[in-house]
Amino acid sequence: MKINGNEIRPGNVIQHQDTIWVAVKVNHVKPGKGGAFAQVEMKNLIDGRKLNERFRSAETVERVRLDQKDYQYLYAEGEQLVFMDLESYEQLNIQADFIGERAAFLQDGMTVTVESHEGRPIGVSLPDQVTLEITEADPVVKGQTAASSYKPAVLENGVRVMVPPFITAGERIVVDTNEITYIRRAD
Repeated sequence: MKINGNEIRPGNVIQHQDTIWVAVKVNHVKPGKGGAFAQVEMKNLIDGRKLNERFRSAETVERVRLDQKDYQYLYAEGEQLVFMDLESYEQLNIQADFIGERAAFLQDGMTVTVESHEGRPIGVSLPDQVTLEITEADPVVKGQTAASSYKPAVLENGVRVMVPPFITAGERIVVDTNEITYIRRAD
């Protein structure tokens, strides 16, 4: 689907220079002299390169539709993560470093969305929030609660997060998987 250069929005996936890019930041500029343009910061979905490009409003770019399919996380096998298609029950192996540090939040049976382009996986979307137990938390220092201070804690998956002083080891908390931050106590 063709769109004008000034219609590019953050998160759009476009075809440019014979590869696919995702728009990270878009800044619309109207200089005093000359035509308006969109300054687009893009990230290559294949190799991770970044590129800053200007698109005039008269230019057209090809917007790419990604196939989204739900998969269930099964297990880790060495450096590979194994997922199962919820419809056809076919298995899909993805490198753990493809997901990065968020791979630590994968739990058995978790449903994730895999985005693919022409059958090749490009991105894996985890649920925005997961509930985990704290295994280690520093004790509260007396008088530390006067200011809004946070203390380090270790989750059951080995990830370190900063939590409020009233959280102790053994409690379950809700964690944001995108920012890797504490949100609230689990119910």
